[in-house]
Amino acid sequence: MQTEIIELLKQLGPGKMSATAYDTAWVARLGDIDSAMSINALEWICENQLIDGSWGANKVFYYHDRVISTLSAMIALTHRGRRARDKKQIENGLLALEKITDNATRGLTSVPSGPTVGFELITPTLVAEAERLGIIKQQGDRILGRLKKMREIKMSKLVGLKIDRHITAVFSAEMAGDDSIHLLDIDNMQEPNGSIGCSPSSTAYFAQYVKPGDSKALEYLGVIAKEGGVPNFAPFDIFERCWVLWNFSILESFNPETIEFIRSHLEYLKKRWIPKTGIGFATDCALYDSDDTSVMQRVLIRFGYEADLDAIFSYEEDEYFRCVRHEANPSVGVNIHILGALRLAGFDKTHPSVQKILAFLRSSRHKGGYWFDKWHVSPYYITSHIIIECLEYDKELCQEALNWILKTQNSNGSWGYFGTPTAEETAFCIQALKIWRNCGGRLPTGRIEMATSWLSTHSAPPYPWMWIAKTLYHPELIIRSSIIAALAL
Repeated sequence: MQTEIIELLKQLGPGKMSATAYDTAWVARLGDIDSAMSINALEWICENQLIDGSWGANKVFYYHDRVISTLSAMIALTHRGRRARDKKQIENGLLALEKITDNATRGLTSVPSGPTVGFELITPTLVAEAERLGIIKQQGDRILGRLKKMREIKMSKLVGLKIDRHITAVFSAEMAGDDSIHLLDIDNMQEPNGSIGCSPSSTAYFAQYVKPGDSKALEYLGVIAKEGGVPNFAPFDIFERCWVLWNFSILESFNPETIEFIRSHLEYLKKRWIPKTGIGFATDCALYDSDDTSVMQRVLIRFGYEADLDAIFSYEEDEYFRCVRHEANPSVGVNIHILGALRLAGFDKTHPSVQKILAFLRSSRHKGGYWFDKWHVSPYYITSHIIIECLEYDKELCQEALNWILKTQNSNGSWGYFGTPTAEETAFCIQALKIWRNCGGRLPTGRIEMATSWLSTHSAPPYPWMWIAKTLYHPELIIRSSIIAALAL
């Protein structure tokens, strides 16, 4: 396992992520500005339509992901598509979209993690454009039409606020559409790499509608669009390193060679740290957040480095810790990862911040003893992390979560919330069960062994898209690290 860990650590870099239809469709619109890039992106869109006619994550149906991806792809095909095949794909997309929205009530109840990033601001702009292009009929009081009022309410809260590279809304800059560009601080939006929030879709919007033909934006897109498709965000060198190292930090021992590789990545992260502020998901990206910040602190402490807890406490609110400024709803994951950092830093259970997080976890728990998080569609992700990080603080809370994991294990040893077993979810559960047992907790005989047997023969990619941003995506090396850590345990 040490060899596998080293081989994965060698691959860490700008970030390895799947391309998404939503972002690629924005690049496909750039035909008048960069014909070659647009044609390649459009071809990727044509080749990645799903069997039911929609676009989005394949093996996991997530309402918001399918709606925003399908709208974006159909608009790109309408702008740039000229073949009979393109028109047929639009027709199939429209049929799929109608089925998805007609079943919206059922679709929305199946996604407890909530909307994708910026959905209620971005989707109305796509709907309005699709209406103008004649792709869809006027939505009026239908579910997509009602989003227009929600956007108006949320946009009114941004009045007087200029969105620059330090405001998280810049990651979804395309939500400004053509009616709210005045909210954008145009001269202060770009990152040093030319991107807008390290988001390909926001950057393509900027290069098309805000500063048409901007050379720095096009240079950024050209680097990441070499294969036609583009990811949800890029780079994510810090995010990838933090989460890979979190998975390995739950292991007990490493040989000297592995430690050297781990330390090289920790030094990389330390050089990008901003005192009392923390870190974001990418180098030279001004969007700092408490999730990457706390996970980085946890792994630093685990491997013997000093912590900067002032950065973590800068995100503290009255009832929980926020992820970013101006967020609409808190993240369970953020709070448990902060709790993990505080635990390794030696904070006692009686500390007010620890008590605050424990109270938040109790209040946000679903009946049955499990949780959802807004950054991942599977409850096994965050429920397993809660068991790992909370065990020393509240064993009763963890026992209920553990019971739920055991109750939902498949007969072959695997787990899969969406009806199909997955290596990623099974790895999460093995991590939690093994650490529970290592800490003296009791388990039914053979459960871990049965799960490990299944995982060892089902660990290879491709992996379902289960992580949440503007759409669903999958960070391959992070998923692989969770599997390796589970098997190593």
